[in-house]
Amino acid sequence: MNYQECRAYIDDSAKYGSVLGLDNMREMLGRLGNPQDDVPFVHVAGTNGKGSVIAYLYTTLTRAGYRVGRYISPTLYSYRERLEVAGERISREKFAGHVARISQVITQMTDAGLNHPTPFEIETAAAFLYFKEEACDVVLLETGMGGREDATNLITHPICSVITSISMDHMQFLGNTLSEIASAKAGIIKENCPVVSAWQEDAVKEVLVKEAERLKAQLYQPRKDAIRNLLYDMNGMQFDYVREDNSQWKIRLPLTGAYQAANAACALKVIEVLKEKTFPQLTLSVIQNGFQKVCWNGRFERVLEEPLCILDGAHNEGAALQLAKTLENCFTNRKITYIIGVLADKAHEKILKIMRPYSETVYAVTPHNGRALPAEKLSEEAKAAGYQTVITEPLIEDAVRHAIAESSREDVVLIFGSLSYLAEAKQAVIQYREGQKNDR
Repeated sequence: MNYQECRAYIDDSAKYGSVLGLDNMREMLGRLGNPQDDVPFVHVAGTNGKGSVIAYLYTTLTRAGYRVGRYISPTLYSYRERLEVAGERISREKFAGHVARISQVITQMTDAGLNHPTPFEIETAAAFLYFKEEACDVVLLETGMGGREDATNLITHPICSVITSISMDHMQFLGNTLSEIASAKAGIIKENCPVVSAWQEDAVKEVLVKEAERLKAQLYQPRKDAIRNLLYDMNGMQFDYVREDNSQWKIRLPLTGAYQAANAACALKVIEVLKEKTFPQLTLSVIQNGFQKVCWNGRFERVLEEPLCILDGAHNEGAALQLAKTLENCFTNRKITYIIGVLADKAHEKILKIMRPYSETVYAVTPHNGRALPAEKLSEEAKAAGYQTVITEPLIEDAVRHAIAESSREDVVLIFGSLSYLAEAKQAVIQYREGQKNDR
């Protein structure tokens, strides 16, 4: 198999559907020699903030001199972003080699009457093989949708488990209450393994505390006042991080957004735990440098200056609430135009309602995703939510071009919703920007 054939093989695997539970994944990994047992992991679950927390840890641990792997999904600009070691994406050749080996095992399984693994299970197995081969000092492993029944959850001895902010999302799979969703996410907590939680609502915290106590896993959480003297604008943020002993770390970030302070606090608590347990090279200067150099695309990312054009992957209720706080802080008395594309299984009506106070105008688009909500339906919901000007655009490129052209230099164009269309939107902004240069 070459790279393209492997990609097609993974995509085609979706037709076999999925079976609840981890038995199929366990069988596949067993036939592959259980590569996950030979890799040290930091396992990260949650509703929002997983990618940002991993980005902070990845940059900081790398700058400390460790060989760090990262497994994330979904990705924004390249499929191979999901598998990375020491700042380099997996090569096409290595990826193809691992998937080809996995495909042979899958043939053995199906010949024996077992179920065909899902695309995510295949990708996760390839990740385990890759990270073992690369001899990583630590791998930052992001769960898919859940936790307890997630394909990544067959690791047995993580260095640390991490639970980022939990809110309402994927209710059809994880449960209809915060407690039920928290229970699913808490499934990554392992016996006698430290677990770090971001700040959580009381219903979530209660679930995490009980599960940690049951498994004799020490639960860590940033102090409620861990973030002090917070200042942020479009250029980033700075704050004092207060530790349990009342000592303070001065932190600067190039990222902005109300949610990033909470994500940073969670990551800093993880770093405190790792520094104490196994990673002594995490000195304060390394931590400060790592946070100052972090990069995370698609999270309040500026892609054009006049008008100011921003990309943000706020695709559920919790993320929309945080995005709204950022707009209140950064854009007083500035006209904002939205470009929105969402998936049908998200709380799109709530997202529209939360974001309504900050804009009168919406361009509705359809992401290129089988689960996408059609732009026409989104437009109907936007009108019902009270937006004054609602435009349905069949092409994302046209929505970007028209929204920017109709904005003054002082205005803001905010492109948000599903991560699945942000890469295309960013490319459209770049094409518009280059076109303007050529017209001069």
